Amino acid sequence: MASLVRHLTFDCSDAYSLGQFWAAVLDSPLADDDFPGDPEALLKTPGSTLLFVTVPDTKTVKNRVHVDLQPQDRTRDEEVARIVALGATVVGDHRRPDGGGWVTLADPEGNEFCVERSAAEMTK
Repeated sequence: MASLVRHLTFDCSDAYSLGQFWAAVLDSPLADDDFPGDPEALLKTPGSTLLFVTVPDTKTVKNRVHVDLQPQDRTRDEEVARIVALGATVVGDHRRPDGGGWVTLADPEGNEFCVERSAAEMTK
């Protein structure tokens, strides 16, 4: 049998804090045994498991791998506004006049991720 992806791991300066941000974005709680100051934090969602690990290095270049999000119960624009209010920043707007495209955001530690159109928006 082939290998399975167990976690998508984020190196960061504060595992618990970044984990809380992503917990809010994905509307899932951190693991019950995660607390401020812990070197790791785990976030299990219905589609994936994210692991946040505190490391001494700082982020210096663009991610080579990133997460693409698709809103389930709101539009792409509503989701971008919600995530920005949680602490993300817009780093690239790739929306097209025909409604396609995506918005690239950065989490509070600078990790890039994208927000695509919802499934409902793709059928219009």
